[in-house]
Amino acid sequence: MLEAEGVTIGAVTGVQGISWTELAITGQSNHAGTTPMDLRHDPGYVAAAIATHVRQLAVRMGGRQVATVGRLELHPNLVNVVAATATLTVDLRNTDEALLCEAEADLAGFVAAAATAEGVNVAERTLARFQPVVFDDRVVDTVAAVAADLGHSVRRLPSGAGHDAQMMARLCPTGMVFVPSRDGISHNPAEFTEPENLVAGGDVLLRTMLTLDSKDLAEPGSGGPDVGHDAATRDAGASA
Repeated sequence: MLEAEGVTIGAVTGVQGISWTELAITGQSNHAGTTPMDLRHDPGYVAAAIATHVRQLAVRMGGRQVATVGRLELHPNLVNVVAATATLTVDLRNTDEALLCEAEADLAGFVAAAATAEGVNVAERTLARFQPVVFDDRVVDTVAAVAADLGHSVRRLPSGAGHDAQMMARLCPTGMVFVPSRDGISHNPAEFTEPENLVAGGDVLLRTMLTLDSKDLAEPGSGGPDVGHDAATRDAGASA
């Protein structure tokens, strides 16, 4: 987002809530040529329908809602065989807890209806569930103000990925600084940030820490747990 908008500094407002679900679908394996369509109990078909619905769900809800099927496995995974099982994961994220719950309910209703229609069984397993985290307004405001004072363009935005900073938010006032990554790639070996943007991010971090050191931020900001990465790792560039 920073790269696309030509913005140098991201003042991170918080971290999205995350819901990870694994769906194991069991049907009836059969020959692809001899089994009429109306007699099939095809887990692969249901898995594909779920993947399509997940994408449509995110588009329909709009806003900060994102949804991803990141893993999909069929067994026996052969060209001429109706699959016996399909296992897939669904990753739902939103900055609003109520909307995240709405997306979860929508997914659950669709899965149940699709399974009944195709005559398959679905076993659901929660892999992770964390509520959204809101960073301390005073820290976020300081990051934005420092960036502007240094002559950088700045945008307030949430983090789409988990970070240790969201866990620290339970203990003390917390915020993060983002800088742009080329082609928007982050959390990936191909990630690259221009040296001048790294310098800008480092300057903002330093000035922010010095500014906060002179302020009284005794009351911690709100926050909650989530799967995280090291607080010094980069997401959408560099963060801290």
